[in-house]
Amino acid sequence: MTAPLLELDDLRVDFRQSGHVVRAVDGLSYQADKARTLALIGESGSGKTVSARAIMALLPDTARVTGSIRYEGTELVGLSERRMRALRGNQIAMVFQDPARSLNPTLRIGAQITEAIHIHRQVSKAEAHDRAVELMELVRLPAARERFRQYPHQLSGGMRQRVMIAIALAGDPRLLIADEATTALDVTTQAQIMELLRDLQERLGMALIMISHDLGLAASYADEVLVMYAGRAVERAATQTLFGHVRMPYTRALLGAIPRLENAPHTTLAAVPGQPPDLATQPPGCPFAPRCPEVTDKCRETAPPLAEQEPGHLWACWHPCGLEDSAAEEVAV
Repeated sequence: MTAPLLELDDLRVDFRQSGHVVRAVDGLSYQADKARTLALIGESGSGKTVSARAIMALLPDTARVTGSIRYEGTELVGLSERRMRALRGNQIAMVFQDPARSLNPTLRIGAQITEAIHIHRQVSKAEAHDRAVELMELVRLPAARERFRQYPHQLSGGMRQRVMIAIALAGDPRLLIADEATTALDVTTQAQIMELLRDLQERLGMALIMISHDLGLAASYADEVLVMYAGRAVERAATQTLFGHVRMPYTRALLGAIPRLENAPHTTLAAVPGQPPDLATQPPGCPFAPRCPEVTDKCRETAPPLAEQEPGHLWACWHPCGLEDSAAEEVAV
């Protein structure tokens, strides 16, 4: 069996804030395999981005990271900054959420891409220029040579996101983390960006971790889905398995909040009731208990572990959804 490209084991990330410890990531474990797409799904504050920044070693000094992050067998937790710089960009790269804030508004697009190339490769100015144009064409930026001399404000949101992807690819990474890469883009541009990422993944053989709150995108483009809540993984399975047999009430609530084409105009959108938990003062038990329609005293007292309850399907819930339907189907058969 091929070893995973990336493996997280019991990852925890704590921040000290006003005398309290905020646990943003709480015992997260997963694998990312070569040429596969893993989607991390959850509401804002669920720990998706913090866990990704822990992989990249891009957290502030106030963060305390424990557990294990192994990339091709190399432990990244505690790795020196010098060694991490050799991996960051060359082996593992990240596309950040807001290209308007990530790109320097005072520098031309070409200069920003060539700067990234020079960081990772010892090449001449002419070679960097040619490689930048090649990357711009690779990410399907129209009229690449003309765009080379333009500034970020002269590009559309989708074009700026393509530039960010080109910068991320400058070091030929084997693992790409896309953090809400389609946020604030229209639906058509979202699809174009995701198709681009999937095409690049297939052509370059990269592993892709896509971070999103959009279950529709995950259903369309991910091979595996991991649902996060309060810094924890609460459900994980292959995409078809998870969406076909949702077990965690939180996952079901997220699916219920997706707008549907068959709904009449002005239909009130469903929402997950209640508020996300305060990570500085988490009570015992399941963190979703205060918002869960299936809650019992056991849920409030003891947190369920994430465990493989069905082949290839893991969830953390004392009262999972849909098992009665499955049992009825088996009886019928």
